[in-house]
Amino acid sequence: MSELRPGMFARLFAEIDRDAQVKARTVVSRLADAVERQAKINASNGAHAYGTRTPARPGTGPAVISGTLRRALTHTAVAYTDGGWESKVGTAPGLAPPYGKSRTPANKYGMYLERGMLRNGAAYPFLLPAFRFGVTVVAPQLYQAVFRPGWPRI
Repeated sequence: MSELRPGMFARLFAEIDRDAQVKARTVVSRLADAVERQAKINASNGAHAYGTRTPARPGTGPAVISGTLRRALTHTAVAYTDGGWESKVGTAPGLAPPYGKSRTPANKYGMYLERGMLRNGAAYPFLLPAFRFGVTVVAPQLYQAVFRPGWPRI
C-alpha cells in the first residue's frame, strides 16, 4: 500500500467526481433519446385523413394525420445547470401541418392534445406517458448499464 501524501484524497475524489459527471451526462442523454422515441410511438396511434374521425381514443396518444407532430418531437442538447444535467423533450416550434385554414403550429397543437384543450375537451397524451416510461423503465436500466456494468441486476 502506498504512503498517504498531502492532496491524495482531494485528487482521488476529484477523479471520482469527473467520472460520475461523465456517466450522469451519458445517462441523461440516452434517457432523452428514449423518451423522445417513446413519445413518437405514442403520437402514432393509428392514422386518418384530415377532416375524418380519429381512430384514437381519449386518454391514448393521438392518431397521425400528416406526421407533423411526430416530426416536431425532439430534445435539447444535454447541458449542466444548477440542478445537474438536463435535457428537455418536447415539440419544437416552427412546424405547421400542410392542411387546414389556421395551420396551428405543432408545438401548440401538441400542448392542446396533451392537456385536453381541444374543442371536444378530450386529451390525447403522448409526452407524459413517454416521460413516465422513461423514468420507471428506462432510467433504472440506464443507471445499471452506465454506473454498474457487469454487476448483478438490482
